[in-house]
Order: sequence, then C-alpha cells, then structure tokens
Amino acid sequence: MAREYSESAGSPSDSPDPGEFRTHSLVLPGESAGLRLDQALARALPQYSRARLQGWIEAGAVRVDGRQLRPKDKVLGGEQVEVAARLQADPRVAPEAQPLAVVHQDRALFVINKPAGMVVHPGAGNPGRTLQNALLALDPKLALVPRAGLVHRLDKDTSGLLVVARSPEAHSRLVSALAERQIERTYLAICNGAMTGGGTVDAPIGRHRTQRTRMAVRSDGRESVTHYRIVKRYRAHTLARVQLETGRTHQIRVHLAHVGYPIVGDPVYGGRRRLPAGCSPALIAALNAFPRQALHAARLALAHPMTGRALEWEAPLPDDMARLVSALDEDQRASGASGERA
Repeated sequence: MAREYSESAGSPSDSPDPGEFRTHSLVLPGESAGLRLDQALARALPQYSRARLQGWIEAGAVRVDGRQLRPKDKVLGGEQVEVAARLQADPRVAPEAQPLAVVHQDRALFVINKPAGMVVHPGAGNPGRTLQNALLALDPKLALVPRAGLVHRLDKDTSGLLVVARSPEAHSRLVSALAERQIERTYLAICNGAMTGGGTVDAPIGRHRTQRTRMAVRSDGRESVTHYRIVKRYRAHTLARVQLETGRTHQIRVHLAHVGYPIVGDPVYGGRRRLPAGCSPALIAALNAFPRQALHAARLALAHPMTGRALEWEAPLPDDMARLVSALDEDQRASGASGERA
C-alpha cells in the first residue's frame, strides 16, 4: 500500500507535442578541459542521453562561444554554451494499449505493479506487447523520456513494482539515485530448501562463459550484493524476503541458487525440484503447476525526484504465489511441523 502523497497530475491521455522545446545556457566547468564536447555536455546536462546531445550538436542546436562545433571537438572549460533544441519522440517503439495496474501517479512518476509474463523492453523475440509499449499508450509524453521513463527492470516472469519517470529531469535523478543505492527494492521469493537463517550474498556476477543467455557468479564479474531473510520456513522450502543492494541481470535468481536455495519454478537456475518426505498430493500438484520463478517485487521506497519526499509502496503477493504459499502452509499443518516465521 502506498503512503499517501500526490501532486496534481496531467492526464495520461494528453497527446504529446511535436516535441517539447528546451533551452539551456551554461558555462562548462574547468574540469571539462580535454573532454569531447558531447562528453562535457553529458556531464553538464545529465537529464539527456549522450546520443540525444550528439544529435543536437550535429543539428546545430548547440553553440559554444557562438560557434557550432562537432561532437568530437575538445573543449577547454569555461566556454559559454547555448542549447536551443526540441525533444523528439523515439519512433522505434509504438504505443500499444494494455491493462496496467498503476499504484501511484503524479506529475513526475508512475509506479506500476507489473504482472508476471510481461516483458519490460522490446527486444529480440519480443518486438511488442511490452511494458514500454503499454506505458507509451498510458502517457504519450513518455516518448520524450529515455526508455519511456523506465528506471529499472524486472525479468519477464517476475511480478511487482517498477518506478517510471515522466520527464527527463525525473529520469536522470532516479537513475542517479539507483546508482547511488538510494532506492530500496525488496522482493518475496519462494525458494527450494529450508533455510537455517538469513544472510548476505556478496559475489560478483557476469555473463556465463559458455551459455550466453545465463548469468553466473564469476571472479571477474561486477560487484553484486543481495540480502535475504526468512519470512517462513517450511519442510523443504522457504518464503524469503530479499533486498537488492545492487541490480545486476538475474541477480536474485543467481545469488539464491549460488547459496543453495534456488527459486521455485526458475527454468534457468532452479535445479532439481525438492519435495519433503510424505509431501501431500496437493503440494505436488501446486509445485508442478507453478508456471514461473516464484519471485515478486513487493516493496519500493525512494525519495521523490522533484520534491525529495520519502515515498514507499507495497504490492501483495500475486494470486499464483499466494496459492503456492497456501499449499505450503497446508502441507506444513498436515505434517504436524510447526514451521518458523520471522
């Protein structure tokens, strides 16, 4: 549930302008000396992508001490820069109306509760019907924001909360907050194996050496830190609360498998199915029928990018995970085991 906060929000159905006109007047700092113009401008105006700034420079929308330069031209620092450019929509991703669970909206943000099965960004094998397509239909002006405002992502078969920025400025600030570990993301996972306690996995993650669609713990990977705690322990499974400190591809799935507690239903990292002795037919059926990795982004907390106010939202377990938890509870009761809840 969201802690109450809202600003008067523009209608999501407002049509975008042909392009919002932006002007900036700035002096490049001394530490820009020796950088390419596009690099220096990307540091000075982080709300815009470097590719967008390069396009503006090449189009003559950027003047440096009254002159038009190329993106690769070096700067000395101290130059006066004038930008007069129009934000244009990216035509490569089309809006497609789809049902979306909007948990929160204001002038700067959407918070979306993504269903399992929805891909976040278009890509190979998923050219459309993605969350990005749906967001562009929800608010056409998101076409003027990088990646339609998406700040982070969830795997296709992971459900839960995502924050979406509605302006380049909000997007830049949220991306920076995420990089500085100022956005809290907490997940619920149903894992194979009965955990004996919580812990932290501090193990670098990189691309698998031979299976390029997989990730793996490897010494030359990127720093990756995951914290996990027991919510309830069952005979051969655990409902765990997991908090990300970093945000690598498949991080929770890789880390929990690495410490011996792979997520139930994970087709890539899940390993062999585990059943308790004398497992009830109902639990066997529930585990066999579970269609995805049992992972849900349950809580999101951040400082509002424009006002700084602390905000947080929670999304309850989706029906499929709730049914699996009920089956685990019933098996626990039928076995006479007490279980353990944090």
